[in-house]
Amino acid sequence: MLWAKACPRWDDSAGAESPLAAGEPRGRGGPERRLGREDPGGAGPEHRLGEGAFAGGAPPRPAARKLFRRPRGLQVRSRGRGGAGRGEPGGGRAARTPPLRPSPAARRRSAGRSGARGAGPTRPDPSRAERGADAMPTNFTVVPVEARADGGQDEGPEATEGAEAPGPPEGEPDRRSPGDGNPRENSPFINHSEMEQESFCEGKNMALFEEEMDSNPMVSSLLNKLANYTNLSQGVVEHEEHEEDGKRREVKSPRMGTFIGVYLPCLQNILGVILFLRLTWIVGAAGVLESFLIVFMCCTCTMLTAISMSAIATNGVVPAGGSYYMISRSLGPEFGGAVGLCFYLGTTFAGAMYILGTIEIFLTYISPSAAIIQAETAEGEAAAMLHNMRVYGTCTLVLMAMVVFVGVKYVNKLALVFLACVVLSILAIYAGVIKTAFDPPDVPVCLLGNRTLSRRGFDLCAKVHTANNGTMPTALWRLFCNNSMSSASCDEYFAQNNVTEIQGIPGVASGVLLDNLWSTYADKGAFVERKGMPSVPVPEESRASGLPYVLTDIMTYFTMLVGIYFPSVTGIMAGSNRSGDLRDAQKSIPTGTILAIVTTSFIYLSCIVLFGACIEGVILRDKFGEALQGKLVIGMLAWPSPWVIVIGSFFSTCGAGLQSLTGAPRLLQAIARDGIIPFLQVFGHGKANGEPTWALLLTALICETGILIASLDSVAPILSMFFLMCYMFVNLACAVQTLLRTPNWRPRFRYYHWALSFLGMSLCLALMFICSWYYALFAMLIAGCIYKYIEYRGAEKEWGDGIRGLSLNAARYALLRVEHGPPHTKNWRPQVLVMLNLDEEQRVKHPRLLSLTTQLKAGKGLTIVGSVLEGTYLDKHAEAQRAEENIRSLMGTERTKGFCQLVVSSNLRDGMSHLIQSAGLGGMRHNTVLMAWPGSWKQEDNTSSWKNFVETVRDTTAAQQALLVAKNVDLFPQNQERFSDGDIDVWWVVHDGGLLMLLPFLLRQHKVWRKCRMRIFTVAQVDDNSIQMKKDLQVFLYHLRISAEVEVVEMVENDISAFTYEKTLMMEQRSQMLKQMQLSKTEQEREAQLIHDRNTAAHSVVATRTQAPSTPDKVQMTWTKEKLIAEKYKNKEPGVSGFKDLFSLKPEWGNLNQSNVRRMHTAVKLNGVVLSKSQGAQLVLLNMPGPPKNRQGDENYMEFLEVLTEGLDRVLLVRGSGREVVTIYS
Repeated sequence: MLWAKACPRWDDSAGAESPLAAGEPRGRGGPERRLGREDPGGAGPEHRLGEGAFAGGAPPRPAARKLFRRPRGLQVRSRGRGGAGRGEPGGGRAARTPPLRPSPAARRRSAGRSGARGAGPTRPDPSRAERGADAMPTNFTVVPVEARADGGQDEGPEATEGAEAPGPPEGEPDRRSPGDGNPRENSPFINHSEMEQESFCEGKNMALFEEEMDSNPMVSSLLNKLANYTNLSQGVVEHEEHEEDGKRREVKSPRMGTFIGVYLPCLQNILGVILFLRLTWIVGAAGVLESFLIVFMCCTCTMLTAISMSAIATNGVVPAGGSYYMISRSLGPEFGGAVGLCFYLGTTFAGAMYILGTIEIFLTYISPSAAIIQAETAEGEAAAMLHNMRVYGTCTLVLMAMVVFVGVKYVNKLALVFLACVVLSILAIYAGVIKTAFDPPDVPVCLLGNRTLSRRGFDLCAKVHTANNGTMPTALWRLFCNNSMSSASCDEYFAQNNVTEIQGIPGVASGVLLDNLWSTYADKGAFVERKGMPSVPVPEESRASGLPYVLTDIMTYFTMLVGIYFPSVTGIMAGSNRSGDLRDAQKSIPTGTILAIVTTSFIYLSCIVLFGACIEGVILRDKFGEALQGKLVIGMLAWPSPWVIVIGSFFSTCGAGLQSLTGAPRLLQAIARDGIIPFLQVFGHGKANGEPTWALLLTALICETGILIASLDSVAPILSMFFLMCYMFVNLACAVQTLLRTPNWRPRFRYYHWALSFLGMSLCLALMFICSWYYALFAMLIAGCIYKYIEYRGAEKEWGDGIRGLSLNAARYALLRVEHGPPHTKNWRPQVLVMLNLDEEQRVKHPRLLSLTTQLKAGKGLTIVGSVLEGTYLDKHAEAQRAEENIRSLMGTERTKGFCQLVVSSNLRDGMSHLIQSAGLGGMRHNTVLMAWPGSWKQEDNTSSWKNFVETVRDTTAAQQALLVAKNVDLFPQNQERFSDGDIDVWWVVHDGGLLMLLPFLLRQHKVWRKCRMRIFTVAQVDDNSIQMKKDLQVFLYHLRISAEVEVVEMVENDISAFTYEKTLMMEQRSQMLKQMQLSKTEQEREAQLIHDRNTAAHSVVATRTQAPSTPDKVQMTWTKEKLIAEKYKNKEPGVSGFKDLFSLKPEWGNLNQSNVRRMHTAVKLNGVVLSKSQGAQLVLLNMPGPPKNRQGDENYMEFLEVLTEGLDRVLLVRGSGREVVTIYS
C-alpha cells in the first residue's frame, strides 16, 4: 500500500494514472528532453548541473526492478480524477496485465509497509504474520490510499474499494499551486518513460522528499549519468572511424595522454619552416643579442598566452573550435566571431606560408633545374623565382586539398612521419654543432676584399692559376674581366682587392661568437660583407649586373625581423583543438602545451647562440646559400649529411601545410555552425560524416591568395597579425574572468594571475605594432567590422560573456543592455535578496545574516537588503526612514555592497510577497532569497511567524527562485573572525539544481572560510552501489573543478522506531490541541506542559515480544531517544511482525497519520546520520524539503525541519529552483 501512495507510477503498463500523477504528462506521452540542452553555439551540448541537466532517464536498476515486480495475478486499480479504475469504463487500456512474480525482498518490504499503513488500530492477523511474507495471498487489489489531512486514521482497502479517488480539500480549487513545487511540465527534470519505470521512490527513508521526486530526483539515481556523461564534438579520431565504417558507431572513450595528444602535436606545429629557412639569416642580420631578444619576446608572449589558455581550457570541457570556442564563451559572440575569423585567416595563411616554404626548399636546395620559368638576365632571377613559386605552390595546394578532402585519416597517419622528420633534423643540428668542436666541416667561402662572392659561376677561389708551366685566368677572372690577361679590362674593385678563402663554419671553439654579437642591418641590394677584412674602397661602388656578388634581397631592420620570426612560435593551440581525443584534457592541455613551449623555446634560444658561435657572419646573412653553391646553410652544419636537414625540412613543411588545411576548415565550420555570421552558414555543411567540404573550398581559395604573394617574407607578417590578435584576446578573456571572479570561473590550472594575462595582452599588442603598424591597424579594422556586423545583426547567441559582468557597474546604458535578456544559465550567480526582521525599535534582529551575505558575495552578484514594516505608509513613513538608515548603517559596518529596499505593507505576509516579486530593476533582479529561520515559532502568541515562513517558501518556489535559510544565524561568524580549521559539510540528498555545490565554493573564497575543507556527503539506499556512487561523485567533482572529500552514507531501510512514533504523536497532539482550543498564552503553555508530562511518563513501558508459543517474557525498558534509534529488534519475524510489536507497545500509534510517521522517520533518521558525521563541522548545508501540498500540514512541516536540523550549530538549508547551474564546460 505504501508503494501505491509514495510511488504512484511504479507500473509502466498501468492504464489510468494515480491521483498523484493525474493530469500530468506520462513518460512517452509527455515532453522529452535530452541529457543536456543543445548548445546554441553548435560546439556541443552543455552539460549543466541544473536546468535540463537530467532528463533522459537511465535504465532501471536491477534492484529497483525486483522491488517493484508485481505478484502473480495482481490487478492494479489506480484511479484518476474521473474515478474510473482499470477495467472499468473510461479506465484506459485493457484490464488484465501480465502476471509478474515479486522477489522475496520485495515481498518482505511489501508486507512491512502494508503493516505500517494499516487501517487504523487494526492489528495484522497473527496467524498470517507467523506464516511470513511468503504465504501472502496471490490475488489482491492495490488501491492508492490518501493520508487524511486531519491526522485521523487511514481508511483500509475495504473502505476505499469502489470509492471515488480523494479530491482536493473543500473550498480549494482542483489544481496544483505553483508554490507547492516545480510542476512537472515546467520541471528541469522531465521524466522519460524509462525513468518512470525506474521510479525514484526510495521507500520510507526519503519520505520527507517524496512529493517532489518527479522534479528533484535522488542523487544516487543520477550520479552515474553525470560522471560518465560525454558529448563532445566529433574529433579527428571519430572522423576516421566514420570514414572507415561508413556509419558512425559508438564513439570509443578518448585514450590519448599528454605526450601523444598534446606535447607532440604542439611540438610539430611550433617547429617549422622558419627554423630551417630563416633563423640563421635572422641571427646574421640582427646579431646574437638582438636575435635572442626577438626570440625571447616571442616565446614569452606565447608562454603567457599558454598560461591564460590553460586557465580557460581547464575551466570546463573545451570542444572543437579551440581558441575560438574559448574566446566566444568567455567574452561573448561579438569578440568570439571577430577573433575567430582572424584566427581562421591566420591558420589559412599559415598553410600558404608552409606551402611556399616547401616550394622554396624544392626549387632552391633540392632541384633548382626543375624551375619552369627561367630568367634571361640576373635581374630577372628574382621575378622568375616568384613566378615559379606561384605555379608550383598552386599545384601543391590543389594536391594537398585533394588529400584532405579524400580523408583526414591520411593526414593523421602521415603526421607521425612528418614529426619524426622534424625531430631527426633537430637532433642532426645538435650533433653537427658538437662535431664542430673537434672536427669542423670543410665549407670554403670566397671573399673579394670583404665582399662575399657567389660560388654558382666558378669553383676555384683565385684570380689566376698555374697550368702547363704558365699562368691562366680562372673562371672568376672571366666573370670580372672582359678579356685575357694582357689586355684585360676588369672591374675596379676586383683589380684593387685580393681574393680570400675562409672557412664558413669554423666551429664552436673558434671564437666567432664575438664577431656575431651585434646586428648588421642593410638596405636592399647591399653587399654581404665580412667585418674586419681589408678592403680598398673605390670612388663609385660598382654594382654592375652579372657580377657574382652576394647581395641582400630585402631591407632588414629589427621590427621587420620580429614579424618574420613570430609565426615560428605559433601552434600552441594544437593541444586544445584535440581536447575531444584526450583522456584527461584538463590535465593534459596545460602540462603538454607549457612543456612544448619550454622545449621549443630552449631549441630556438640555444640554436641562436650555437649558430652565432659556429658559423661566419657572411654565411649567416646569405639567405639562400649562394656562397655555398646554393646549399642550405643549416644543412652544412648538420651531421651526418646536409640532406638530413633538406629532406627533413621539406617533409616537415609539407606536414605543417596539411595540418593547416585540415584545421582551418574545421574552425570555419565551428564559426558557421554557431550562426553568429549569417552569410557563413553555408560553410557549416559538408559530407555526411561532418567533413567541412565547403569550408575546405573557401580555405583553399584564401590560401591561394597567399601563394600568389609568393614571398615567404611577405606572408609571415600577415600571419603574425592574426595570431597576435587571437593571443591578445585569449589573455584578455582570462584577465576579465579573473577580475570579475564569476562563480563559473573555477580553473583546475592554478598558476595564473590577472597581471600575467594583462602583461601577455600588452605584449601581444606591442608586438603587433612592432611587426607592422599598418598591418596591425588593418587587422584591427577587420576585427572591428566583424564585431559591429555581428552586433548589428543581433547575435542571439549569448554564451555568458564577461563583458556583461562589467556592464553591471555602468548606469543607464548598462541597465538597458542587461535588460535585453537573461544571462546564460552557465553564468548563473546568486543575486541575493536578504529578508531582514526588525524589532520594535526598527533595528535588525539578526545582523549576522548580513555577515553571511558579505561572505557569499565572492560571486560578485547583486545584493538587495529588504525588510517589511507593518502598517500604512502615511503612518509609518518616519519609522521606515529610520529603519532604512539603520539597515544602511549595518550594511556599511558589515561591508555589504548592495541596495536597501524597505516596504510598508498592511501585513508582513503581503509585504514579503511584494519584495520577492518586485525587488530590483530591469536586469538587476534577484534570483535567490536569504532569510533566517524563525527560531521562536513554537513560542509565538499567534501563528503568523511560521505561517509567513512557509508561505515565503511557496512564493520563492512559484517565482522560480532559490531559497537559503540560515538556522541558528546568531552563531554564524562575523567578517572579522577566521576559522583556522574545520569542515564545510554538504549533504546532497536530492538534486534540485547546482546551488548546493556552488555555495561552499563561494564561501571558501572569503577569508573567514578560506581554511575550511569541503566535504560532500550523499545518501545511498539499500539497492545502491555505494562504492560506485563514490567513484562517480569523485569523477563528477573533478570535472566541476571542485576540490572536496567525498563520502557516501548508507541509510539502511529498517523499521520505524518507537521514538519516531512518540515524536509524531506529540506533534499531532500539540498541533490539534492548539488549533481547536482558543486559549490564552499562559493556558497554551500549561496545556503544552501537560501534554509533555503525559508523554514523558508514557515513555516507560513494558515491551512484550512474541518469541515462541511459550509465554512471552516481560522486559522493563526506558525509552530514550538514543536507545530507540539504536534499538535493533532481535529475532524479528518477517513481514509485519515488527509493526505488530510496535503497536503492542502503544495502541494509539495505529491512529497516527502514516504519512506524518514516514516523514518524521526520514527527519529523525537523516538527522541521526548528519549528527554522526557533521556535528563538529563549522557549517552544514542541507537540502531543504518542500512544503506540503496540503496547507493543513504546514505546522507539521516546521516540526519536520526542526527535527531534521536538531543538534547542529550552523545550518544552511538550501532549496534550489532547478535553474542554478554548475557546469563542466568553460
